[in-house]
Amino acid sequence: MLEEPSLLILLIVLVFLLILSGFFSGSETGMMASNKVKLKNLSKKGNKGAARALKLLQRPDKLLSAILVGNNFANILASAIVTILMIDYFNGSVLLGSIILTIIVLIFSEITPKTIAAIKSEEFAIKSSWLLKIFGSIFSPIIVIINSISSRILRLVKLDIKKSQANDNLNTQELRTLLEESGDLIPYQFKEMLSSILGMEELVVEDIMTPNAEVIGIDINDSFENAKNIIESSSYSLLPVYKGTIDGIQGILHLKDSHSFLNLLQENKDLKDSLLETYFVSQSTTLIKQLSEFQKLDRNVGMVVDEYGEIEGLITLDDIFVEIVGRFGNEKVEFEKEFVKRKDGSIVTDGNCKIRDLNKYANWFLPEANSKTINGLLTEYIDQIPQANVCVEIKNYRFEILEIEDNQISQVKVVKYS
Repeated sequence: MLEEPSLLILLIVLVFLLILSGFFSGSETGMMASNKVKLKNLSKKGNKGAARALKLLQRPDKLLSAILVGNNFANILASAIVTILMIDYFNGSVLLGSIILTIIVLIFSEITPKTIAAIKSEEFAIKSSWLLKIFGSIFSPIIVIINSISSRILRLVKLDIKKSQANDNLNTQELRTLLEESGDLIPYQFKEMLSSILGMEELVVEDIMTPNAEVIGIDINDSFENAKNIIESSSYSLLPVYKGTIDGIQGILHLKDSHSFLNLLQENKDLKDSLLETYFVSQSTTLIKQLSEFQKLDRNVGMVVDEYGEIEGLITLDDIFVEIVGRFGNEKVEFEKEFVKRKDGSIVTDGNCKIRDLNKYANWFLPEANSKTINGLLTEYIDQIPQANVCVEIKNYRFEILEIEDNQISQVKVVKYS
C-alpha cells in the first residue's frame, strides 16, 4: 500500500523538477534575448515586471548564476529521482532511464521553453523576473561563492563584468541599421527623416551649400531696373547684395525691406540701413552644428567661406530642413527637372549639379570626398579648365563635356559602365 503513493510522489516531484528546469532554460533565453529598449519603454509606462527585469539585467553575472544554479539543481535532482525509479520499479534499467530523461529534458525543458522564450522574449523576461528575483535570494550564498571565483577568472582575461552595460549603447551606424531593420513598424517617410538626421553629423556645410555660380543676388553695380526685376521675380525672401562680385558682399536684403532698399538705390544713397548684416559660415562646419548656430543666432542665411575667407557659396536654414525632410513637393519630379535620362542609360545635366544629388537620383557612387559638383570633379581630375567635346573616365564612369560657358561646364553627359 505504501509503494503506490511513493511512486506517485516521485513522479509528481519529477514532473515539477522538469517544469522548473524548463522555466530556468526559458528564462535564460528570454532574459538574454530581450530587447532592453522595449523593456525600458514598458518600464517608463509603469510596468513593474519590465523594471524588475532591467534591474536583473544590470548584473548579468548574478542573473546567470541564479538561473544556472537553479537549472542544474533541478536537472541533477530529476536525474537522481529517475535513477531511484528505475532501480525500485523498473528492474534497475538505469541506462534506459537516462536515455528517456535526456529526451524528455531536451524536448520539454530545453528546446520548447527556449523556443517560446526566443519568440516572446520580452514577455517571458517580464513574467519570469519575479521568480528569478526570489531564486536569486534563495541561492545567494552559492551565487556569491561562484561569482567570486568567476570574477577572478575574468580578471585573468582582462574582462570587467560591470562594463557590460556599455554594450547597450548604440552608435549612429547601429541606429541606422536598427531603422533599416524596423520593417513596417516605422513609416517610410519617418524612417527617411530619422536616417537623414543621423547622417547630419557626417555632412558639412559645403555638401549642401548653393555654390557661387548658382547664387541669386543683387549686384548694385548693375542698373536699377535689373535690381528691381530680380526682387520682383525672386522666390526667395532673402537675397545677398554685393558690389561687382559676391566677394564684395554688402549685406542681406529681406524682401520686406525691398521698397526702402530700392529708394536708397535709386537715390544712390547708403544702403546699409536697409540690409541685414552678413553672417559668415565656415564650409567645414557640420550640419548639426550649423543648425544649432542658426537657431542660437536667429539667422536664416549665411555666406559660406573657405579657409582663406573667400566666399564659396550660400547656405540657408531651408537647405538644412530639405536635407532632413527631403525636397518639398515630389523629389522625383524635382530631380527630373535637373537630370535628363536618355535611352542608352546616360544622364545629361548641368556641370554645377551636386554629385550627391546625381548619386541619389541614379543610385550611383561617384566620388564626392573632394569635389561637390561635376564641374569641380572634372576640373580637379584633368587639372585644367575643361574644354568642350572632351571625354573623361573616372573609375567606371564616363563623362562627356557637351557645352562650356564662362570657363565652366554648362552641360555634361555621364554614363556608367557595367
